[in-house]
Amino acid sequence: MYFCKIINLRTMRILIINGPNLNLLGTREPSIYGDNSFENYLATTLRPHFEGRCELDYAQSNVEGEIINTLHSAIGRYDGVVINAGAYTHTSIAIADAIKAIALPVVEVHISNVCKREEFRHTSFLTPVCVGAIMGFGMDSYRLGVESLLK
Repeated sequence: MYFCKIINLRTMRILIINGPNLNLLGTREPSIYGDNSFENYLATTLRPHFEGRCELDYAQSNVEGEIINTLHSAIGRYDGVVINAGAYTHTSIAIADAIKAIALPVVEVHISNVCKREEFRHTSFLTPVCVGAIMGFGMDSYRLGVESLLK
């Protein structure tokens, strides 16, 4: 009798969520965040890098409730989430609760090393409810976040 292993050939779907003011990447404080917009980085670097390995969707909002709704909508549609919640990282228990509630692996990312910045940025309400946190590698933090979900 022969047995064969069934392989799931479905492509992983990963959602990237950016929070407040990250829609201004490319023009906002280029000395900290660089001069590339996230949309350009996604189209020219991130999606081509992961082509054939996973599908990447993207959402950005400056509104806490919209970020929570986006996390809720990920249930059953995505295999994981990469989130840069911006300043909400340091203030939003509601986003942390949403991450706990969706039961998906979520990776927290930051473009800058927030531990080298203002004291208030040293506390994250998200880190304890995420599978990991990546910071300080510029836009490449997103690539590293996606890589971690694929492993």
